[in-house]
Amino acid sequence: MAALKYAGMDDTDSDDELPPGWEERSTKDGWVYYANHDEMKTQWEHPKTGKKKRCAGDLPYGWEQETDEKGQIIYVDHINKRTTYFDPRQAFTVEDVIVKPKRYDGNTAALEILQGRDLSDKVILITGGNAGIGFETARSFALHGAHVILACRNLSRASKAVSSIQQEWHKARVEAMMCDLASLRSVREFADSFKAKKLPLHILVCNAGVCTQPWSLTEDGLESTFQICHLGHFLLVQCLQDVLRRSAPARVVVVSSESHRFTDLLDSCGKVDLALLSPVKKEYWSMLAYNRAKLCNILFSNELHRRLSPHGVTSNVLHPGNMMYTSLHHSWWLMTFLFTLARPFTKSMQQGAATTVYCAIAPELEGLGGMYFNNCFRCLPSIQAQDQSSAASLWELSERLVTERSAGIQAL
Repeated sequence: MAALKYAGMDDTDSDDELPPGWEERSTKDGWVYYANHDEMKTQWEHPKTGKKKRCAGDLPYGWEQETDEKGQIIYVDHINKRTTYFDPRQAFTVEDVIVKPKRYDGNTAALEILQGRDLSDKVILITGGNAGIGFETARSFALHGAHVILACRNLSRASKAVSSIQQEWHKARVEAMMCDLASLRSVREFADSFKAKKLPLHILVCNAGVCTQPWSLTEDGLESTFQICHLGHFLLVQCLQDVLRRSAPARVVVVSSESHRFTDLLDSCGKVDLALLSPVKKEYWSMLAYNRAKLCNILFSNELHRRLSPHGVTSNVLHPGNMMYTSLHHSWWLMTFLFTLARPFTKSMQQGAATTVYCAIAPELEGLGGMYFNNCFRCLPSIQAQDQSSAASLWELSERLVTERSAGIQAL
């Protein structure tokens, strides 16, 4: 128990007391064995119960397994700055190899979902990862060993985000790259730069977005909310789909919003209407443009999953949670004022990032996609968001737009 206490994990549920002279140890990969110091022997079975055990999951958050100068395995607690030969996972051993998935909700933080997870073999790309939910998502992944790339429009802010994460943990593998979703040219250049790194891509998080923006056109001649929230991400996935397929199993996670329920995209013929997605200035309302873009996110994710899941790439879409205070609404003073009043009752950024993280790494979602999540629970989106013909129509329109606009054609 002294070792447990030193490791800060002396409060356990185990009733299996060892006989005098016995010691519980674990292998590098977490299997428990028992050493008898009197008879100088070891065995896998508990000397009293005869049961075999293994450690439940990976090392707790903040812990790292290393080797000392004598070649012995040691455990370093980076949070409390201490070292021990005792494996902290031994406080949470299990008899069965099957561990039931834990249930999460709107109060869950992203770091809770990642507790004990080792992501050192994952490469994760996040758009808009320099602030808000995107930053907390990137930070959570990086602190658990993943190689995280922030694809951001503002490299200065992105570099500050990288420094912030690395100051928290000096071994964090995180970097920033330039990607402006309001420019199809920039998206293609980013994709080329990423491919030049010869990295796999296990998780792509389409997180970046804007809300309540004044009407403006991008350099490609499209309304900016539509292009930044949807079309830029559509092109990014198109450009990187070969990397995702080579990295399978891989996941795409798209951040949408419950506001998708308060709009539609179809014309009188039942086709997705570009005039609604990219309206002229006199017909533009910022909140409606945002709602439509978020509906596009869901339709896009569903169609993407249908097309790429046979190749080992799944896609899910999510709403991060209600009453979230972010910088997304900074361009509208009224919304900023209302959120300032409501801030004591809003979710934290860590809680807001939880559903993104859940969709990205939950073992129970391996191979599953085409779903919509809210507060880490699967739920049904709007009727139109479930319409496969609308998803196919949006995909065809998006393909045509990125092809023609990239070629310099400014009108259909």
